[in-house]
Amino acid sequence: MKQARRTFLIHSAAATALAGAALLVQTPARAQAQSLSESDSMAQAPGYKNDASTVDKAKYPKYAAGQSCSNCSFFKAKPDDACATCIMFVTKLVSAKGWCGSYNRKA
Repeated sequence: MKQARRTFLIHSAAATALAGAALLVQTPARAQAQSLSESDSMAQAPGYKNDASTVDKAKYPKYAAGQSCSNCSFFKAKPDDACATCIMFVTKLVSAKGWCGSYNRKA
Protein backbone atom coordinates (compact mmCIF):
# COMPACT_ATOMS: atom_id res chain seq x y z
CA MET A 1 0.00 0.00 0.00
CA LYS A 2 2.81 2.46 0.84
CA GLN A 3 4.46 1.83 -2.55
CA ALA A 4 1.25 2.71 -4.43
CA ARG A 5 0.90 5.95 -2.46
CA ARG A 6 4.52 6.91 -3.16
CA THR A 7 4.08 6.20 -6.87
CA PHE A 8 0.89 8.25 -6.95
CA LEU A 9 2.63 11.21 -5.28
CA ILE A 10 5.59 11.05 -7.66
CA HIS A 11 3.32 10.94 -10.71
CA SER A 12 1.18 13.79 -9.34
CA ALA A 13 4.24 15.97 -8.77
CA ALA A 14 5.52 15.25 -12.28
CA ALA A 15 2.13 16.05 -13.83
CA THR A 16 1.95 19.34 -11.89
CA ALA A 17 5.45 20.31 -13.03
CA LEU A 18 4.60 19.57 -16.67
CA ALA A 19 1.38 21.59 -16.47
CA GLY A 20 3.28 24.53 -14.98
CA ALA A 21 5.91 24.34 -17.72
CA ALA A 22 3.19 24.31 -20.38
CA LEU A 23 1.68 27.49 -18.92
CA LEU A 24 5.06 29.23 -18.95
CA VAL A 25 5.60 28.34 -22.60
CA GLN A 26 2.16 29.71 -23.56
CA THR A 27 2.43 32.95 -21.55
CA PRO A 28 4.44 35.02 -24.11
CA ALA A 29 1.97 34.14 -26.86
CA ARG A 30 -0.97 35.25 -24.70
CA ALA A 31 0.64 38.40 -23.36
CA GLN A 32 1.12 40.38 -26.55
CA ALA A 33 2.51 43.75 -25.52
CA GLN A 34 0.84 46.85 -26.88
CA SER A 35 2.49 50.07 -27.96
CA LEU A 36 2.76 52.82 -25.38
CA SER A 37 0.58 55.82 -26.16
CA GLU A 38 1.67 59.36 -25.26
CA SER A 39 -1.71 59.83 -23.57
CA ASP A 40 -1.15 56.83 -21.27
CA SER A 41 -0.69 57.96 -17.65
CA MET A 42 2.41 55.76 -17.45
CA ALA A 43 3.94 57.71 -20.36
CA GLN A 44 3.00 61.18 -19.17
CA ALA A 45 5.04 61.17 -15.95
CA PRO A 46 8.46 60.86 -17.68
CA GLY A 47 7.30 62.84 -20.74
CA TYR A 48 7.37 59.97 -23.26
CA LYS A 49 7.06 60.99 -26.91
CA ASN A 50 6.71 58.54 -29.84
CA ASP A 51 8.95 60.81 -31.90
CA ALA A 52 11.93 62.44 -30.18
CA SER A 53 11.84 65.37 -32.60
CA THR A 54 8.57 66.53 -30.97
CA VAL A 55 10.03 66.85 -27.46
CA ASP A 56 9.41 70.27 -25.89
CA LYS A 57 12.99 71.36 -25.12
CA ALA A 58 11.79 74.07 -22.72
CA LYS A 59 9.81 71.54 -20.67
CA TYR A 60 12.51 68.84 -20.84
CA PRO A 61 15.91 70.61 -20.80
CA LYS A 62 17.65 67.24 -20.39
CA TYR A 63 16.75 66.39 -23.99
CA ALA A 64 19.53 66.77 -26.56
CA ALA A 65 19.41 66.24 -30.30
CA GLY A 66 20.24 62.65 -31.25
CA GLN A 67 18.74 61.11 -28.13
CA SER A 68 16.11 58.45 -28.79
CA CYS A 69 14.91 55.18 -27.32
CA SER A 70 17.03 53.25 -29.83
CA ASN A 71 20.26 54.52 -28.21
CA CYS A 72 19.00 54.37 -24.61
CA SER A 73 20.33 51.68 -22.28
CA PHE A 74 16.78 50.84 -21.11
CA PHE A 75 15.60 49.94 -24.66
CA LYS A 76 15.78 46.17 -25.20
CA ALA A 77 15.77 45.50 -28.93
CA LYS A 78 17.65 44.19 -31.90
CA PRO A 79 19.33 46.91 -34.00
CA ASP A 80 16.61 46.96 -36.69
CA ASP A 81 13.52 46.81 -34.41
CA ALA A 82 11.07 49.70 -34.83
CA CYS A 83 9.73 49.14 -31.31
CA ALA A 84 10.62 47.04 -28.30
CA THR A 85 10.27 46.71 -24.56
CA CYS A 86 11.77 49.20 -22.17
CA ILE A 87 12.75 48.72 -18.55
CA MET A 88 10.82 51.89 -17.67
CA PHE A 89 7.57 50.71 -19.31
CA VAL A 90 7.65 46.98 -18.65
CA THR A 91 4.23 46.03 -20.05
CA LYS A 92 4.30 48.22 -23.17
CA LEU A 93 6.36 48.59 -26.34
CA VAL A 94 8.08 51.90 -27.08
CA SER A 95 9.11 53.33 -30.42
CA ALA A 96 12.80 53.25 -31.35
CA LYS A 97 12.35 56.90 -32.43
CA GLY A 98 10.78 57.82 -29.09
CA TRP A 99 12.21 59.59 -26.04
CA CYS A 100 11.39 60.08 -22.36
CA GLY A 101 12.87 61.89 -19.38
CA SER A 102 14.43 58.65 -18.14
CA TYR A 103 16.78 58.55 -21.14
CA ASN A 104 20.17 57.00 -20.31
CA ARG A 105 22.79 56.79 -23.08
CA LYS A 106 24.06 53.30 -23.92
CA ALA A 107 27.63 52.72 -22.84
